Amino acid sequence: MAGHSKFKNIMHRKGAQDKKRSNLFSKLSREITVAAKMGTPDPDMNPRLRLAVNTAKAQSMPKDNIQRAIDKASAADGENYEEVRYEGYGPGGSAIIVEALTDNRNRTATAVRTAFSKNGGNLGTEGSVAHGFERVGYIEYDAEVGGEDKVLEAALEAGAEDIQSSKDGHEIWTAPDDLHDVAGALEKKLGEAKEVKLAWKPNLTVDMDEKNAGTLLKLIDALDDDDDVQTVWGNYEISDEVMETLDA
Repeated sequence: MAGHSKFKNIMHRKGAQDKKRSNLFSKLSREITVAAKMGTPDPDMNPRLRLAVNTAKAQSMPKDNIQRAIDKASAADGENYEEVRYEGYGPGGSAIIVEALTDNRNRTATAVRTAFSKNGGNLGTEGSVAHGFERVGYIEYDAEVGGEDKVLEAALEAGAEDIQSSKDGHEIWTAPDDLHDVAGALEKKLGEAKEVKLAWKPNLTVDMDEKNAGTLLKLIDALDDDDDVQTVWGNYEISDEVMETLDA
């Protein structure tokens, strides 16, 4: 799970994602539990929990798993996770933001630092790269929901700030505090979104050549493999040509 304006670019290689499905469910469960613990266990009354549940549904997570994750929040012996953000630099001058939920800061910090150092990067201090990103709400729909005009009209009526459409689908951006309301309004007109989340959107992107892209993707894989890491964001751009070369 990672991102910039072309999210498909980052969610590289579906096969690799499928292999990580159990790992992904573990991350989604953790976010659901934390969201339920921070507010009410009712998704309709808890915007963060609703986003977490919708994301889990979009990834085909079974309903029983979702309910178990919600129930964990009220368990007396439940784990206590805290949100931590790490920032650093990847290959080719790329900037990376790592969001984690952890019950052991030292373990997570060591793992993240190791992933950076072994894959052409350097872990920085908090705030070292975040200034190059904007905190926004992100909603994604497949192309099948309709053309750009239809989605643009629905997005503007719902209160979205921006939309980017391509043959792959539609990306809709909102103010962070508006994400829950915009997503709810869009769901009534376009159906359930493929993805709804808070995102770090880069102000400028950096093009990756083949060498740097290969190392960068290894860094992202290493971070994604860590159970504590929830999402990885970057300001990089990898062309289709470079991706085809790497996947060959």
